[in-house]
This record gives sequence, structure tokens and C-alpha cells, in this order.
Amino acid sequence: MPASSPDGDPVAFLLSQLGHRSASVFAELIASIELTPPHAGILRAIASEPGRSQQALSAQLGLLPSRVVAYVDELEDRGYVERRRNPDDRRLHALYLTAAGKKVMTKIGELGRQHERIMTAGLDGSQRDTLRELLSIVAEAQGLTPHVHPGYRTLGRANSR
Repeated sequence: MPASSPDGDPVAFLLSQLGHRSASVFAELIASIELTPPHAGILRAIASEPGRSQQALSAQLGLLPSRVVAYVDELEDRGYVERRRNPDDRRLHALYLTAAGKKVMTKIGELGRQHERIMTAGLDGSQRDTLRELLSIVAEAQGLTPHVHPGYRTLGRANSR
């Protein structure tokens, strides 16, 4: 079977091309508020489950615990996150957004919607819905964790394998 058809580029190539473009666009947008994509992802994860431990966050994102600590340290230094001791297990730190963290999450949401508009330019609402549905099927078939960017799995792990 030929690698490409006369109708255009293979789907896998287009997905790769768009994935790279999407990551670059998001990184540029999020840099406007002096954050990186991992910062935004960690803030989103904390916002979705306030009080989760650093260990649980590490497991969900597939990051080394030491990387989570470093990112949380940066977010705490900026006043976006606070750590609280878990009263049931003082070894664990529960993570919460501060008022400033909630405010920056609002901005991240706005940037996320802008990112969505940029990346789906040329599609109408029905086409966007169809694309989302099809990509969700492909993502599930690939075993991807919903709402977690697979790039997290490689952060800080280059020397640990």
C-alpha cells in the first residue's frame, strides 16, 4: 500500500504536522503570561481537583515526583499555588490554587479558547464537533489519558530510563 494517496498527505503525517503546530502556538500564547505549557497543565490539574497530593499529580501526569516538586515550587513562588499539609498524613502536601492562581486560570482559559479558534480556523461548528469526535476515538485507541498531554511523560525522564 503506498505511503500516500493521490488525494493528499497521509493522516498520520497531517496529525504530526498539526500536533507540532498546535504545541508551538499554545507555547507562544501561554508565554504571553510568562508560563510554560507544563505550568498551565499543572494549574489545570490542581484546579480540577483541589487538595490533590503532589504524588497523585505526579502519577496522573506521568511526571517524576521531583519534576512536579520543581514546577510546584515555581508556581508557589509566583503566588499561584499553595501547599498544605494533609492532616491525615503529614508526609503529603495537598495542592490548592490561590486567588492569584484562580485569576491566572481565567486567563489560561481565555488563551485556550483563542488557541482553539486558531487551530480550527476554516471549520464551522459542525465540522469542529466531528473532528473532535474522530480525534477522541483515535486518542482512545492509542491509549492516551484524557486531558493529559502525552509530552508530560517525557519531561525530566530523559536520564531516568
